[in-house]
Amino acid sequence: MTDVTSSKSARRPHHWRHDLIELAALFTAVVVADTIAKTIAKGPDGPYLLVFSAIALIATAAFHTWWARRRSHASHAPPAGHTGGHSPVADPVSAGEEREETGPVVPVETALWRMRTTVADTPGSLAALCTVLAHLGVDILTLQTHPLADGTVDEFLLRAPADLSAHTLARETAAAGGRDTWTERADAHDLVDTPTRVLGLATRTALDAAELPLALRQLLGRCTLHSVPAVSLTGRPTGEQAPVEGVLEETVMRLRDPNGGTLIVERPYLPFTPTEFARARALVELDARLGPRVPRSQDVLTLPEGNEITVRRADQRDLPAARAMHDRCSTRTLGLRYHGPVGDADRYLDHLLSPRFGRTLAVQTASGRLVALGHLLWDGDETEVALMVEDDWQRRGIGSELLGRLVAMAEEAGCASVYAVTQSSNTGMVAAMRALNLPLDYQIEEGTLVITARLASAPRPAARPEPRETRQEQPHEGVRRAER
Repeated sequence: MTDVTSSKSARRPHHWRHDLIELAALFTAVVVADTIAKTIAKGPDGPYLLVFSAIALIATAAFHTWWARRRSHASHAPPAGHTGGHSPVADPVSAGEEREETGPVVPVETALWRMRTTVADTPGSLAALCTVLAHLGVDILTLQTHPLADGTVDEFLLRAPADLSAHTLARETAAAGGRDTWTERADAHDLVDTPTRVLGLATRTALDAAELPLALRQLLGRCTLHSVPAVSLTGRPTGEQAPVEGVLEETVMRLRDPNGGTLIVERPYLPFTPTEFARARALVELDARLGPRVPRSQDVLTLPEGNEITVRRADQRDLPAARAMHDRCSTRTLGLRYHGPVGDADRYLDHLLSPRFGRTLAVQTASGRLVALGHLLWDGDETEVALMVEDDWQRRGIGSELLGRLVAMAEEAGCASVYAVTQSSNTGMVAAMRALNLPLDYQIEEGTLVITARLASAPRPAARPEPRETRQEQPHEGVRRAER
């Protein structure tokens, strides 16, 4: 503290005018003193003049002291508008007195908003926008900038008064120079900063190849993602093969799928920025470098008759076992699952078992034979569930057990609903969907039944599974877990 003060004093400039004024005052004082001395010595009014001079001297000294103190305070006070890198803070005593006068501060109800707007890439454009937000009583929690060729896209997370409407926010933003403004309500999950969120998505993608479509959705917000293979299920080329570097076309981006084909991401309501395109491409490149990977966690359950079954994740490495199960299933079972004959079972099963299109659960016996498959399929921005159980293992609760686990996965992935496409005569699937105790919507068209379960209204803690290390899942009624 002493060193800093000394250095500041050493840098203080020397004022020669002040020395000149003091020298003139000294000469004036000498002349006045000489005059007074001569007058006292020669005139009869000398004592009176002496008293008057003393009074004048005391008054002058008092004025000089007051003036010096005033200048000292002015020289040490910060200039107006200077905050030293912090917000202006009132004097504690004055602030306390003001609080006593105005009474307690009533908390204002607030709401979280996400806002994106484009501003000119000129000095002061962002400052003007922040000033308008401050006048509206809006607090800026986070800010991201996305440089463009003709401006900058600024993405805000805002805490605003609850009575502030989206229309008012957009109108005032436009008045401050913002254009193409987009706003939507946010929640507490958006409070996570972007680097932390991206690292979390990269970790999930690294652990499970089926997480890539979900990670892209969470990274880019509300969007529709399609995975188009290079070859269709009928063996014909689809013509979809994006270049290695990908393609960005305003509201559509195309990325090279590591498994072959193209990942198409669409967001019609908001154009993608080059920054978002680079982040999405980095996630896809990470997936390509890590190769095929599916968690091999498994649960051993006991059926009512005492047989043990294992429920685990499956992928394309299970294709031979899945094809063997197909060959053992009756025509009726295959028809209920696929709604018609299956021309190329190997190619179709390879598609279903791919983690790019969703997650698959397999049920196998103690001898290792595959007897049931359950699929959770990413269909654009919707999610489909599908089941197939071998004939000899039906009516034992296996289908309901698989369906419950698939729905829990869908909730864990943040899906709002799942749907199942079956035939109206498939009473087993209808009963399994009703056993979920979720709100259901039914749509029947020419014998095809679509059952949609809304997950958003379901109690989330009951349906969301815990982390794999400590997960305690509840098996379906009639199926109990074997202790190992």
